[in-house]
Amino acid sequence: MDADSRFAEFVAERGDALLRYGYVLSGNRHDAADLVQEALLKLRAAWPRLRTKDNPESYARTTMARLHIAAWRLRRREQLAWDPPEHAHHDALPSGDEQAMWQALAGLPRKQRAVLVLRYYEQLSDEEIAGALGISRGTVRSQASRALDKLRAAVPENSRSGRPPAARESKR
Repeated sequence: MDADSRFAEFVAERGDALLRYGYVLSGNRHDAADLVQEALLKLRAAWPRLRTKDNPESYARTTMARLHIAAWRLRRREQLAWDPPEHAHHDALPSGDEQAMWQALAGLPRKQRAVLVLRYYEQLSDEEIAGALGISRGTVRSQASRALDKLRAAVPENSRSGRPPAARESKR
């Protein structure tokens, strides 16, 4: 099997999972698709040296997280006085009370959302998150704390009865 067919097989097998990961990172399916596309372009360029490794998906996910933060930094520098809000909509989003949590998560700043996604969705430690995003461990902890405070304030208490993972802060 040649390298091109192995890469195509990887994309066919893991493409949907990467798209879901991109959606959790960005809160927007269009941005998620862009993240996946950019990450796969970088992965394809590095494929000859990565195909022998055990986990090329890890490379793709780390690349997506870094691209997400880089886009956040770029937007922050170019931000206008008024920035219209993004309205995330996804067919698979839960309805009712759980929708409030998704909306609150989508309303977080990019870096805070990325930290929560890496911590609770990817189950990474603070040290691993710091390495993936190129920030200090202290910044990871402060961003997570601020994000969780914002989520708690944005979501009514009765919506948190099930207490999703993002609402439970763990000490790492």
